[in-house]
Amino acid sequence: MTATALIIDDEPDIRELIAMTLSRMGLDYHTAANLEEARQLLNVYHFDVCLTDMRLPDGNGVEFVRYAQSKNPNLPIAVITAHGNMEAAVDAMKNGAYDFVSKPVDIQQLRQLVVQAIALNNEEASNEPNFNADKDALETNDSLDKTDDVSAASLHDLSHRQDTGLENNNVIGSDKLVGGSAPMKSLRQMIAKVSRTNAPVWITGESGTGKELIARLIHENGPRSANAFVAINCGAIPSELMESEMFGHRRGSFTGANTDKEGLFQHANGGTLFLDEVAELPLHMQVKLLRAIQERSVRPVGANEETAVDARILSASHKDLAKEVEAGRFRHDLYYRLNVIKLHSPSLRARSQDIPELCQSILAKLAAQHGNEQCMSISEQALETLIAYDFPGNVRELENVLERSIAMADTDTITVEDLSLPENINEESTNRPSLTPASGNSETNRIMDALNNARWNRKQAAKELGLTYRQLRYRIQQLGIDKYNDSE
Repeated sequence: MTATALIIDDEPDIRELIAMTLSRMGLDYHTAANLEEARQLLNVYHFDVCLTDMRLPDGNGVEFVRYAQSKNPNLPIAVITAHGNMEAAVDAMKNGAYDFVSKPVDIQQLRQLVVQAIALNNEEASNEPNFNADKDALETNDSLDKTDDVSAASLHDLSHRQDTGLENNNVIGSDKLVGGSAPMKSLRQMIAKVSRTNAPVWITGESGTGKELIARLIHENGPRSANAFVAINCGAIPSELMESEMFGHRRGSFTGANTDKEGLFQHANGGTLFLDEVAELPLHMQVKLLRAIQERSVRPVGANEETAVDARILSASHKDLAKEVEAGRFRHDLYYRLNVIKLHSPSLRARSQDIPELCQSILAKLAAQHGNEQCMSISEQALETLIAYDFPGNVRELENVLERSIAMADTDTITVEDLSLPENINEESTNRPSLTPASGNSETNRIMDALNNARWNRKQAAKELGLTYRQLRYRIQQLGIDKYNDSE
């Protein structure tokens, strides 16, 4: 089948230029000069991709994005905007736009965007479009010269968008996200949604929760999956080498630069660039990173000209970037540009019910790594002890605990003694003495009763009280209940 595009622009010459470009790629197309015409076409024809101007005689591109999302949430829509007004693009992305293109538009970039957008639908429909692209056309450097609103993007929540129809079991690699708890189900759904856009994603969460794994799954489920996924640990690169590592350098640009070198941005061209621990970037690199993201081009150290780079940006940090901005350690404009879609990686404490399944998965993986045909088992008491533990290091700490336990175990079953957990496991011990509060406070009595009934297993007590584990810990601290525990 031949893919079909919808082109919306009020200037005939712009419509004709875009139509000519897409036609030479082997696409069919329909054009509209305003929102009313576009709505009518959308109700009659099936489209694989849409390109819409921001300012139109009877409204703006955001209105059409919102309307199209209500009719066909799987339609990738790119908003064409002029350079300078980031708020317009932010609004478009919040309402479901697939991507944006700044004006004047580079035709090569436009073609790449269209191919990626259609490929995304092909993966779901198992239906390849008929591309008979003219090689000469693909090598031209035409551009559109029209002034309008701008673009970049920022989105904090996708919950208001229509369901994409992607179920958890259709997320490639979803088996790597072990656990059936509500936080993990929500995470899989978010990965399915954000994979359908080119918008930057900021992944939050504590250390050890698998932020890089989430970034890889977003890449693998998106239209860029055939190209490179490049991960950068921003805190691991020396400050003096950071610019060269990210953007590359030219021979002779500094001592030791004996050859030209491509940077990690160039390696990620056509794919995805993951900036881990992005809060560790020094301020001078934050400025250069902002420009690279906004202009979609980089300038290698020692070069006179910039090199175009098409890479989707994913970033992560265990620090709160908003607080880093307030403290003056992180640029507000870069934070705004990275925080397009915010996706949270849940802590292990928030999904302790997944620990048994995680243990089984980790032990099987360790057995395979060590060449063992049969993996170790874990006793029920040891499993309960792990469930009660806080795990400040999250899944990474659980992996380390189990690997150490295998080495310490005298039998094929891991026991509580083999775990060798830190001393703060005593906070959750199931062998607490029953205590009576001296206070007559009714809430204190209620919490104490629940703790005594659960033998001071706070997670179990929280469930009995209808509280989250964190809420219970806060109330214990506020009411001074810990002082009734003479073992602490």
